[in-house]
Amino acid sequence: MDFSFSDEQQMLQDMLVRLVREHYGFEQRDQVQRSAPGFSEAFQAQLAELGVLAVPIDEAHGGMGGSGVENLVVMQALGHGLCLEPFLESQILGGGLVQALGSEAQREALLPALAAGELLLAVASEEPRTHYRPEWTETRAERAADGWRLSGRKSVVIGGQAAHRVLVVARTAGEPGECDGLSLFLVDPAASGVQRRSYPTMAGPWACDLSFDDVLLADDALLGEPGGAFKALDHQLGRAMAAQCAEAVGSMQQACELTLYYLKTRQQFGKPIGRFQVLQHRMVDMTTELELATSMAILAACVADEPASLERSRQLIAAQHVVKRAAQFIAEQAIQLHGGIGMTWEYRLAHHARHLVMLGHRFGDDDRQLKAYADLLAVS
Repeated sequence: MDFSFSDEQQMLQDMLVRLVREHYGFEQRDQVQRSAPGFSEAFQAQLAELGVLAVPIDEAHGGMGGSGVENLVVMQALGHGLCLEPFLESQILGGGLVQALGSEAQREALLPALAAGELLLAVASEEPRTHYRPEWTETRAERAADGWRLSGRKSVVIGGQAAHRVLVVARTAGEPGECDGLSLFLVDPAASGVQRRSYPTMAGPWACDLSFDDVLLADDALLGEPGGAFKALDHQLGRAMAAQCAEAVGSMQQACELTLYYLKTRQQFGKPIGRFQVLQHRMVDMTTELELATSMAILAACVADEPASLERSRQLIAAQHVVKRAAQFIAEQAIQLHGGIGMTWEYRLAHHARHLVMLGHRFGDDDRQLKAYADLLAVS
């Protein structure tokens, strides 16, 4: 099979690689990470100006209608530069949920602004007891005379610290653990009764915890039918998993490049340490894992937009597991081959290593992934 990019995809990749290289240096990223927004508003504006933010959005609403492969191109470049902008959370996951569940009026109100960079979305699906199971939602929304009344807590909302609107998963019927009864609401984080606590995550991007104390929402804050959000949420989380695999591959590529350069330049006993055969073998192992992860990320990108099915779920979970394993292996080996400098905070590799390890916990750890894959095999 031919896995090469089309001319348009190659042009997109070349543009993004050049943009990240020229405008997202390591020192710049460090300053951005310490800033209050948690990302570069100037770089976000550049992404909007170049049309990158419009890639995952439907053409009918001002976007480019990109597929999972275009998302892979964008996320791989952003991962290579350890970019902190919430492209996955806002454009892919948030925009995907609006496209899947929103009414025509809601799409028209939100998607063009999202594609133009005028709107930032975040998705609040995790809770302290969720543990990678969005159906275990305790946050509740109840009917009120003038709309809905929302109460509960959400944790680790990536990108939520700067989001203009948050898509909140809340239960309108049933009990925690049931897939039926989940609904999706568009919430203004500045609304009365909403409290937001922001903080930087271990992986680099900022996040927030949200609490809702009888927050009044209008009828049009609900996306889709009451209690019918789970299937769309599960499908969009699969698209986000595929995008994260691409982001991890971009970060792994940079870790391998930094390690190879170090082996070629670090002198020991009068010669580069890269001449020692045992270190060459370890570098080959890293490259092998990177190639395997790249293949699985491509597979995930190709199936991400397909309709929900057992086979799609199996392939996405398998890709996530293989990429996570490769990411941890490459992070550990890169630090071992660098020695002490690999852990130095002022050196880019240390941030890639931490980022790669933490990425493996975003959409499910090893136990969760293997159990989910075994369950899917049992169904067939």
